[in-house]
Amino acid sequence: MVLFYQALFPTLWLIWGAYWWAQSRGAKATARQESLFSRVSYMAPLLVAFALLWFPRLPIPVLRERFLPLVEWPLWAGAGATLTATGLSLAIWARAHLGRNWSATITIKEDHELTTDGPYRAVRHPIYTGLLLAFVGQAIARGELQEAVAVALALWSFWRKLRIEEQWMREQFGVGYQAYARQVSALIPFIL
Repeated sequence: MVLFYQALFPTLWLIWGAYWWAQSRGAKATARQESLFSRVSYMAPLLVAFALLWFPRLPIPVLRERFLPLVEWPLWAGAGATLTATGLSLAIWARAHLGRNWSATITIKEDHELTTDGPYRAVRHPIYTGLLLAFVGQAIARGELQEAVAVALALWSFWRKLRIEEQWMREQFGVGYQAYARQVSALIPFIL
């Protein structure tokens, strides 16, 4: 069973990554792009979060402490796999709805359109919601503090990025975006 989960999580992330890479072609041309400093401000913590998620035995003993009991590991592993698959599926669905407006970095595309359908009806940043859910799922499956720190760093990174994006969207779409933001939560429906 351990080997199954050791293969399942990388497989889920590889499927997500392959889709992401395949869909990255054909995006609209960029009209406005953020600075390198802005990009590094949220990418650096996200890269550290991914490293914590994927390098299971860092030489920092406190990170190996458990926040979930090992005796119930099969339950946590199953729940974590379900959350991870659900989160990555949400990110893919959201990415599909953005279509050619998508970019890995903060940009305004030529003829940029405001997307408010599909998963964007529930949250303004469903890709981040989905990826955070995937991080949480993997953290639950492992049950160690290292992954909890990864979740916290990913949350901080996505929050930083969405705050910048929110400003850009307000500038680009004005009162239309402000009305959308009043009606739809940023990351967690009805909460945040």
